Amino acid sequence: MQSKLQELTEKIYQEGVQKASEEAEKILVQARHQAEEIIKEAHKQAGELVKGAEKQTAEMQHNTMSELKLSGRQVMTDIKQQIMNMIDKKVLEGRIKESVRDESFIKEVIATAIKNWNPKSDEAISLELLLPKDKQDAFDNWFKSQAKELLDGGLKVEYSGKVKAGFQIGPKDGGYFISFTDQDFDSLFKSYMRPKLVELLFEKE
Repeated sequence: MQSKLQELTEKIYQEGVQKASEEAEKILVQARHQAEEIIKEAHKQAGELVKGAEKQTAEMQHNTMSELKLSGRQVMTDIKQQIMNMIDKKVLEGRIKESVRDESFIKEVIATAIKNWNPKSDEAISLELLLPKDKQDAFDNWFKSQAKELLDGGLKVEYSGKVKAGFQIGPKDGGYFISFTDQDFDSLFKSYMRPKLVELLFEKE
């Protein structure tokens, strides 16, 4: 009786152990499957996070680089403008003012303007010349001594306090003047010289 009970107990134990082992194996399989799914999902999420982070970083880097490049270009533009303004103020304006107030230069321009007023026609054109009032003595002497032919050709010379530097010229009673004042020379010289200066200063960029 004792032996049968022991045999039954052992059998139940073995079956229980086997059953427990089978159940444990099932649990392990399920756990392994779940773990694989979890790991797979985790890898997927991690990959998406990495891609998102990389994209965000790339966008930030691109935006940052674009902003830096834009800022750099703006800074260079500002520097160039400051350089040109400095040259305008300290070099061009000074030289232009000197030229416009240089009587020899103005005399040459006057002679050239009159000569080329109507170069294709032999017919004399009566012109009126308006000069600065404070330069009257100097120009009167010049016309009398070196440019008498201009006066003989019908040139009428007037002096005005409104013309500070340079001159104005036009047909007599024509109702208009072509202006060669200091402001006109300033605009003319700068429009011609600024592109040349920009090319000279920044051509290597």
